[in-house]
Amino acid sequence: MFNNIYTYNFPTPIRFGAGAIKELGPYLKAEGLSRPLLVTDAIVRGLPFFAKIVADLEAQGFSIEVFSEMHKNPIKSDVLKGDAHYKATNRDSVVGIGGGVPLDVARAIVLRVNHTERDLLEYDDLLGGDKYVTNSVPHFVTVPTTSGTGSEVGRSAIISEDESKKKRILFHPKLMARKVFADPELTFDMPPFVTAATGMDAFTHNIEAYLAKGYHPMADGIALQGIQMITESIEKATHNPDLESRSKMLLGSLMGAVAFQKGLGVVHSLAHPLSSLLDMHHGLANAINLPYGMKFNIPGQEARFAEIARAMGIKGGDGNAVVNALFELNDKLGLPRKLSGAGVKPEHIQPLADLALADFCHPSNPRPVTRQDFVDMYTEAIM
Repeated sequence: MFNNIYTYNFPTPIRFGAGAIKELGPYLKAEGLSRPLLVTDAIVRGLPFFAKIVADLEAQGFSIEVFSEMHKNPIKSDVLKGDAHYKATNRDSVVGIGGGVPLDVARAIVLRVNHTERDLLEYDDLLGGDKYVTNSVPHFVTVPTTSGTGSEVGRSAIISEDESKKKRILFHPKLMARKVFADPELTFDMPPFVTAATGMDAFTHNIEAYLAKGYHPMADGIALQGIQMITESIEKATHNPDLESRSKMLLGSLMGAVAFQKGLGVVHSLAHPLSSLLDMHHGLANAINLPYGMKFNIPGQEARFAEIARAMGIKGGDGNAVVNALFELNDKLGLPRKLSGAGVKPEHIQPLADLALADFCHPSNPRPVTRQDFVDMYTEAIM
């Protein structure tokens, strides 16, 4: 099954399967493009598969430039540098290669190239800035190399302010990739920690999307299937990866990103401040907070937790069984159960709670969340 390459149009054209990356050059050529800017991070830039992508494209006659100057949690100035590099080197397209950070930066560069009339962050969707996205954008292609954010199929980029580190959402349908080349073979270079942390990010997307407020049976169905695929594959992909486990994780990541158009929830609002304030890996922040956020969400969602338990293979399980299984899964993946295991201290709780309350994800949580609720969850996760 996983030795074939499949075409999905959901929501954008996706070529999925081992070896799909070989189609990138012919696709760009067929679109009349010859000068792509490859946007990635410093880690991916140094990996053998990235050097091979560059060499293969150059052998096909492409003029290649690479931009990789970005923070672990991207900020506005990263995007402005990328935009300047795009223009200074006379590029005609953008290819985002990597995980959520480079794909977000790539998407924001795509926006910025022809939208310079306003400050970049004035295009924040939550401020109504999407109405200002009126000009054309460069041809944009994505190549995921992790199984986490699912940014390859998204329409938004999360970029922080340089000084305050407040996260902003740049969103518009024009920012969706014209084509996605999802090749699970590119994920084999991920070390165990990155596999586990990004995989738990994808797991969180699917679980929170399924629980999010609102009626969206299509997203619910995708989320449940994503939960099942990640449950079946994340341990093997982390500790003893093969093509099947890496393929299921990449699909689970894609599915989570499609499903969370319904919404996310309290776990992401707990996680985002840990990244912006303490520079914690986003996937790790989600992984540690997921059991605590799910424990908070059980009241009123018992039937949905029974469905999550079923998708996780927990026979006759309820919300408490799901929470216990999530703690055990972090143990199996070598991830800490407590935020204190990742360097978070009690004195961080109050500023974290302020940022969590201001976060854009918890309004779609099935249960309303107060500042005190955030304080209580952070406290339980630290102590």
